[in-house]
Amino acid sequence: MRFLKDIGRENTPEFPYVFDEDKAMRFFEWMNLFRHTKGPLQGQRIVPHDIQYFIFGNIYGWVHVDTGFRRFRYAYWQVGRKNAKSQSLGVVASYETAAMGEGMAEVYCAATKKDQAKIVWNETKVMIERCPELRSKFKTTYGVIRHPKSESIMKPLSKEDGKKGDGYNPQCGIVDEYHAHETTEMYDVIDSGMISRTQPLMMIITTAGENLNSPCYRIEYEMVSRLLDPNDEGTENDDYFAMVNELDKDEDGNLIDDIADEKVWEKANPIAASHEVGRASIRKRLKNALNAPEKMNDFLTKNMDIWVNGGEKKYMRMDAWAACGTDELVNVEGLEAYVGVDMSMKTDLSSAVFEFRLPDGRYLIRQRSFIPGDTLERKKKTDKVPYDLWIQKGWLEVIPGPVVDQTYIENWIVKASEEWACAIKEVCYDPYQATQFAIQMSERGYEIVEIRQGIQTLSEPIKGFRELVLQKKIVHEKDQLLTWAMSNAVLKVDQKENVLLDKAKSTNRIDPVAATIDAHVRAIFSEPELNVSEFASEDMLKRLWGGGNE
Repeated sequence: MRFLKDIGRENTPEFPYVFDEDKAMRFFEWMNLFRHTKGPLQGQRIVPHDIQYFIFGNIYGWVHVDTGFRRFRYAYWQVGRKNAKSQSLGVVASYETAAMGEGMAEVYCAATKKDQAKIVWNETKVMIERCPELRSKFKTTYGVIRHPKSESIMKPLSKEDGKKGDGYNPQCGIVDEYHAHETTEMYDVIDSGMISRTQPLMMIITTAGENLNSPCYRIEYEMVSRLLDPNDEGTENDDYFAMVNELDKDEDGNLIDDIADEKVWEKANPIAASHEVGRASIRKRLKNALNAPEKMNDFLTKNMDIWVNGGEKKYMRMDAWAACGTDELVNVEGLEAYVGVDMSMKTDLSSAVFEFRLPDGRYLIRQRSFIPGDTLERKKKTDKVPYDLWIQKGWLEVIPGPVVDQTYIENWIVKASEEWACAIKEVCYDPYQATQFAIQMSERGYEIVEIRQGIQTLSEPIKGFRELVLQKKIVHEKDQLLTWAMSNAVLKVDQKENVLLDKAKSTNRIDPVAATIDAHVRAIFSEPELNVSEFASEDMLKRLWGGGNE
């Protein structure tokens, strides 16, 4: 869907890229020079599989319309084991070393362990040695593959080498089995050195894993899942290619497909499950996993490409959230607003949300987030979302300096209410990091309400807000930053099925969501005729309305 969408808008002002089939096919002509090094096709020339045509056709076919440089600087392919990962990376490594036309190219195969770093390097070395057309073009000495004509090199790089990355100028970085990396250290070593290259490539190929705190899951997988979600309009990254071959899951991350159904295996194993030898291997591993449950996690991650225990309960169904969007700017003149505020630590994102009850009974959400100017460049690199676009669209404002100036946010709230000609009924705030803000807003004459951050106060409004989304009673103006934050949010559920937003497990920022819930706690009681029993318990009403029984 993403590819077809891009084909439909190529060479336009907002999308200055074109698909160059000749450049894509040049890579496959290079691939066809090599022979399989192992398996049932050992010794035969490599004929690219459909999945390889699609993935590497995208990576090498898309170019900038003016410069001709490649579009995709980052690529992520998650797929089950024995699906030609090392072979594909070996072709990429040799191509980037000798055939991309980059003089003095440096290609690094990065891993935390030396043995892992050498897997792709060794595969490339053997492929070159067994290629009559190319073996004389390369030299291998002291653990380095050299291409003398272009003075380019390829070498393994591991954390065990103790390298810090100083002096590196990578044309291509290859990270194999990224799920095994506990930190981003090796990724960062390569990425930071690419700044002077005109068209570098960071290539990650991995299976799923069991460490949900790994950067592979926490950063890359979560990001590409949103990037490939057609209902998530808040995550766009035109220089990042992503392909995830896995079994299907529901919106809560639970497996839908039956692992015993061989017809679904090809989803996670586009190459291995396309021939009988591969299917027999998967069949054998499934039998072992069913007979020995302790082996099931390994089967799920390595063969079905499913992150084990990766199904934290996502807060929002993004298809339902997308259905609540409107292309029009809603007129809120004369309406009352409940303002929710979530103040971050000094250098992170802070958010203010206006929630209006519209005449038709729906609720409109309108937000503005804020980030310190000195933090912006670092956040653009780590969060991998289009902050510049969000600033341009007015969903994000940059506060000058190194820390959050809460007075700036106070002034914005006042100016926004004047600009929109609405009346602020209450300002609702999380007391953490916002005590001074509350004092100053109170001195300005606003009604201030502290929202206690616990299950007793927040569980019902969190559930109720989601129910309103499912009923299309929430309206948002297709704010991509708010949508991104909504897709980040996951829930913490106790034994009584009470819920809270889990900031510890939510990847990336959820500040606009937290601010929305703070506003919603009070907004749901804004109309006397509203049946509040749908949203809150009697004990909760007592707390919110001062402890009385009426």
